[in-house]
Amino acid sequence: MTLLGKILAAPLAWIYGGVIDIRHRLFDWGVLKSREFDIPIICVGNITVGGTGKTPHTERLIELLDGEFKVAVLSRGYKRRTKGFVLASTHSSFKKIGDEPKQIKLKYPHIPVAVCEKRVEGIEKLRAAHPEVNLIILDDAFQHRYVEPWVNIVLMDYSRPIYEDHLLPLGRLRDRRSQLNRAQIVIVTKCPEDMKPLDYRIISKHLDLYPYQSLYFTHFLSQPPVPLYPTFGQPAKLPPGTPVVAMAGIANPQPFIEKLRQDYDVVRTFLFKDHYAFKMKDIHALEEALKTLPPQTAVVVTEKDAVRLMKSRKISDEVKRRLYYSAIRVEFLENREADFHRQLDQYVRENQKYNVLHPE
Repeated sequence: MTLLGKILAAPLAWIYGGVIDIRHRLFDWGVLKSREFDIPIICVGNITVGGTGKTPHTERLIELLDGEFKVAVLSRGYKRRTKGFVLASTHSSFKKIGDEPKQIKLKYPHIPVAVCEKRVEGIEKLRAAHPEVNLIILDDAFQHRYVEPWVNIVLMDYSRPIYEDHLLPLGRLRDRRSQLNRAQIVIVTKCPEDMKPLDYRIISKHLDLYPYQSLYFTHFLSQPPVPLYPTFGQPAKLPPGTPVVAMAGIANPQPFIEKLRQDYDVVRTFLFKDHYAFKMKDIHALEEALKTLPPQTAVVVTEKDAVRLMKSRKISDEVKRRLYYSAIRVEFLENREADFHRQLDQYVRENQKYNVLHPE
């Protein structure tokens, strides 16, 4: 942002901060009511705008808790074209439920997934539709204080620390840094796999968490690209060094592109805004680019982009033959996933928000 931009944005950030301060006080004073439910509610959120990895961490929670509990997921369904409560199926369009809920439903079809902008209503209707559910994960609901979760998990991007940021529109913070105090667990995401001990200490010192809060660090493991349309006889795995076009409509595509460059020859990139709904002109531009590139060139997209390209009638067979997607998996650094699982299990079984003995 230019100096002039910062000067113009500063008073708007001050006004925005005043508005959210008033809202938080109304909840703190009980003027606006938060509702606590009789089953565990886990909220996965952040205090910045997008790109911290909420969906992959929600998926990891499903994998850790499924089997111990009857898990369900409730999301707002960002960028969907519907309103109110919608219960997802594997056939639901991303336009109806949003790309991230669609991704979760496809990956875990036995898990009830629903979307609703009013989370209290969404929880009630989800439980009515699936009375067997005894644990609900709220995706991106840290600011939605009408629900009082049993556990708040807040994510922070390693490359965009909140202690170096400012409120919108001057920076990327959607909430006060002080609201981090409402979290029981803080996870620093997208960390380099080879983090140094000094890096852990610096981040921990800057965050300055309370004794009742635990801090974890995770990074993303990119899975080898696989065909999005596997019926065209293309290789199940791309050979190393294959020329690829990287295409992404996510908040921060750089880690995705950098990872591809480690294994493949990235010859072109097509980048779009987060949750972008691909248009016919975008597909045509891709087709024209492919005509100028070697015939073995593949197109690699993220898993979230794949959801928006799946079953699209806009895509020619030639592009479908070249389309691959790469999924990501969350891995806890310092071998602390067992600590995280143990602590989370104690929270949801005992609902002791401030009395859990945190692992060192």
